[in-house]
Amino acid sequence: MTEPAPKCRLLCGDAKSRNYGFSNHERTYCRRTSRGLALKYQSSDSTTDPMTLLPTPPSVTTTLPVRAIPGTHGWPVVGPLSDRLDYFWFQGSETFFRKRMEKHNSTVFRTNVPPCFPLFSGVNPNVVAVLDCKSFSHMFDMEIIEKRDTLVGDFMPSVSYSGNQRVCAYLDTSEESHTKIKSFALDILKRSSKVWISSLISSLDTMWSTIDESLATKGKASYLIPLQKCLFTFLSKSIIGADPETRPHIAKSGYATLDTWLALQLMPTQGIGILQPLEEIFLHSFVYPFWFVKGGYDKLVEFISEEGKEVVERGQVEFGLSHEETVHNLLFILGFNAYGGFSVFLPTLLSHLGKDTTGVQRKLREEVRSKSMGTSTLSFESVTQMPLVQSYVYEILRLNPPVPIQYGRARKDFQLSSHDSAFDVKKGELLCGYQKLVMRDPKVFDDPETFISDRFTGSKGEKLLNYLYWSNGPQTGSPSTSNKQCAAKDYVTSTACLFVAYLFQRYDSFTCNSAGQITAAVKAK
Repeated sequence: MTEPAPKCRLLCGDAKSRNYGFSNHERTYCRRTSRGLALKYQSSDSTTDPMTLLPTPPSVTTTLPVRAIPGTHGWPVVGPLSDRLDYFWFQGSETFFRKRMEKHNSTVFRTNVPPCFPLFSGVNPNVVAVLDCKSFSHMFDMEIIEKRDTLVGDFMPSVSYSGNQRVCAYLDTSEESHTKIKSFALDILKRSSKVWISSLISSLDTMWSTIDESLATKGKASYLIPLQKCLFTFLSKSIIGADPETRPHIAKSGYATLDTWLALQLMPTQGIGILQPLEEIFLHSFVYPFWFVKGGYDKLVEFISEEGKEVVERGQVEFGLSHEETVHNLLFILGFNAYGGFSVFLPTLLSHLGKDTTGVQRKLREEVRSKSMGTSTLSFESVTQMPLVQSYVYEILRLNPPVPIQYGRARKDFQLSSHDSAFDVKKGELLCGYQKLVMRDPKVFDDPETFISDRFTGSKGEKLLNYLYWSNGPQTGSPSTSNKQCAAKDYVTSTACLFVAYLFQRYDSFTCNSAGQITAAVKAK
């Protein structure tokens, strides 16, 4: 079994190169591996050809008018606190950025983002927001952007949550440990391709059998917990090479431990919509100590050390990592990157699909079954022949990226360009890109606020993949040690396509409600 097919290399993924085009060979390969993108795509005359919107290399003088970055950070303490209340309480994150973009008539402006006062005295909430595709794409240039400790902004959760290790997600590409750990991660993924499909299908069988039983007895079934159990088992087998069933307490509560571990780290930066002002007082005003989850975390460390011994030894012997570095990075990759990301992404996909009233379920079902050619066997290769399935997954990622905000710090003074202006950014300033708005850029996407299931099909749809940024890089990019793009970018999209294809091999249709429940499912005839 091979790796997921779409692996086209966009040259801007290389920090040493600023060539934004494809070679002839790469164009041919991209068309071949994206052959599924073949449905007709209707475009409006108002949208510029996306291939003309790539950012201006820093070394090239722009002809755009240079203007001062609009906006202000406000008075110390008062300004950040006011913005925090707008962000979490009075407006919500999306409206927060939209209103400021409209106020300044600019997709680039100064503002503040949480966390801040009262108990985050060491955190600087000042950022430069970048909210269009062109300005946001500067975040991928490691010559001008530093990613040291900027995963969730200027705030960094205590390293006690990762065994007192600065794990790969917090390392800059200039750090030697980043090269070692990311090489290790890429190697894990390459090796995991041998068991990825079988582990996924086995876990999906268990998940959907549980849901079927609940539907039969109760008439409805919540899907989040069965899905998270499915993800924990599948990812543990694929990434760690360890089956949770060998440790009953891990199989029973490992996923819940990861939920708590994730929540405690990210709580100061996340709005959850509970009764205000209680959320502001108890969730956004201070950090929670690691000891709340220490017992469960230590059990997961023991599980990985003993049941994933082969992978742990390879990290030490082949990549020069210490035992502690290897184990805690593996746990972070499993729990934060993989389980955490999928736990946001797949429920969103499932809910959207289950509440659809446009007939896309029928279209997806017909494509899945016509491309299956009478066999129930799914593979990475088979889903590349399903253009609508691929496009549907991409459109979910465009409108609902699992990580909504990306950060990066200016490594040096440079000039940042939006579509209509250039701005001088000073060394040390923190850039903040809110992807839900970036990927609704009307200069790139027709009818950007509307979900269009076949948006990424056809030749124009293929070009639009250059602006699908959910993975901290373009969908056409290639993860490497010289960039911060998600190592599992292609595995994520292929797994989501497999998830959809599995659904429509098993069911003719299904329905979800707004409470996160499946209320009906018609088995395949």
